[in-house]
Amino acid sequence: MKAAFLPDRGVVKVSGDDARNFLNGLVTTDMTLLRPGQGRFGALLAPQGKITVDFLVTEAPAGHGGGFLLDCPRALAQGLAEKLGFYKLRAKVAVENLSDSLGVLAAWDGEPAMNPDLTFADPRNAALGWRILVPQDLAQKVADLIGAELVDSTAYDAHRIASGVPRGGLDFMYGDAFPHETNMDLLHGVDFDKGCYVGQEVVSRMQHRGTARTRIVRIVLEGPSPEPGTPILAGDKPVGTIGSTAGANGLALIRIDRAADALAAGTALTSGGLALRLAEPNDLSAAPKQTVA
Repeated sequence: MKAAFLPDRGVVKVSGDDARNFLNGLVTTDMTLLRPGQGRFGALLAPQGKITVDFLVTEAPAGHGGGFLLDCPRALAQGLAEKLGFYKLRAKVAVENLSDSLGVLAAWDGEPAMNPDLTFADPRNAALGWRILVPQDLAQKVADLIGAELVDSTAYDAHRIASGVPRGGLDFMYGDAFPHETNMDLLHGVDFDKGCYVGQEVVSRMQHRGTARTRIVRIVLEGPSPEPGTPILAGDKPVGTIGSTAGANGLALIRIDRAADALAAGTALTSGGLALRLAEPNDLSAAPKQTVA
């Protein structure tokens, strides 16, 4: 088993008598289903339905003061805390950015020998393993407790990419992507049966009309890795952009109809003059409509 402390992740805590209902009225995941020891994937959207920040969230047990802990991009943690503070109005809620004292340890390729406090399975993809919220100076101790080798965060990033799970800021830009485009509907990040939340009407319309024309898909690179954001071409026509890469594996934001036409025509895909191919052409098929529980 491997474990890596993720320096790019931060933690925001939301607590108080109204915390569950408060978050449930704002974010894409159903907070009423969350319990201590569990994790859910969700996002806070703009009213236009685009992702402002995505996160994993777990409920803290009473021994840790209760409330909810949001594992989010550290660069966005303070902004998230301030945005939640803006929304709280008269709700009995306290919002804290704990990123200076609490971080995120990811563990994968096995089962932990034990589950320390604030451990939960990554709800996006079983291959991603576990998340453990710990201070950075305890990362080695916790890795030893769960029976994992502590490795660099780049090893986790390579595993994430191979597992086909995007990362905001590299594979898509915050404020510029809808949940369907980043596969949140396929990664258990949107609950379509819950009540209203910010941006819900737009997301529901995309789900029921099947109007998501852009998706993040896995790619295989046949040479050096282009920089994130480099255009992908089918012949001389743009079909997408490069996201994060590790070795021969990568992710790309692809206009699925244009890529499907190129595939059908036998037109090669390139980026920065370098050849690439889709890891699984079936990824271009329309994603099945589903309700995430």
